[in-house]
Amino acid sequence: MAKLYSNIDSGNAYKVRLLASLIGQELEVIELSLSKNEQHDPSFQAINPKGEVPTLVDGSNIITDSSAILVYIAGKKPDSKFWSTDIAEQAAIVDWLAFANSWVQFGVFTARAVLSFGGQFNGLGSSVSPTTYEEGVKRGKRSLEILDERLRERDWLALERPTIADIAVFPYIALAPMGDISLEPYENVLKWIVRIKALKSFIPATGMDDPMYYRRK
Repeated sequence: MAKLYSNIDSGNAYKVRLLASLIGQELEVIELSLSKNEQHDPSFQAINPKGEVPTLVDGSNIITDSSAILVYIAGKKPDSKFWSTDIAEQAAIVDWLAFANSWVQFGVFTARAVLSFGGQFNGLGSSVSPTTYEEGVKRGKRSLEILDERLRERDWLALERPTIADIAVFPYIALAPMGDISLEPYENVLKWIVRIKALKSFIPATGMDDPMYYRRK
């Protein structure tokens, strides 16, 4: 069984666990405590020198990026339809994986990280400049505008069915209120979130129903 090194508060790790649940892929989930710096333990850095979760180990294959992991596990179950064998459809999906790794990561991800966890954690540790949060909010709101327009006349981001494009973008968008970014102005995004939550075998992430949970700790 493939091993997934994960953390309960990581949206990037959650998206892998979510996809695995949706397609019925069993994973051995190994929880790392980021507060205890276990991601930088030499035994883990021997697997992933970046010291990041998620990390997937499947036999001799080691994959250290969440989008790449989504492609890998969806590609191993082509009957799930979350990936594609068509090159044009693959490109459409990857377009949104890139959006998740750029616009989402440096927008709603950053706002959530700063406000709820005290750092930006974009591979740059916990350092925060005076404008880090404001820049995250600005990019986050623009990301939501882009998504809302995309979803105006369609149910899913890339194709006419849910794919890993939706799974990649979904977590940090749904968790945007943890960074005090309201989703209420984005009606089409809210409907899309409802559609994803209605998928068979959907599993929630901590914070989706209670954005203040971490700040109360």
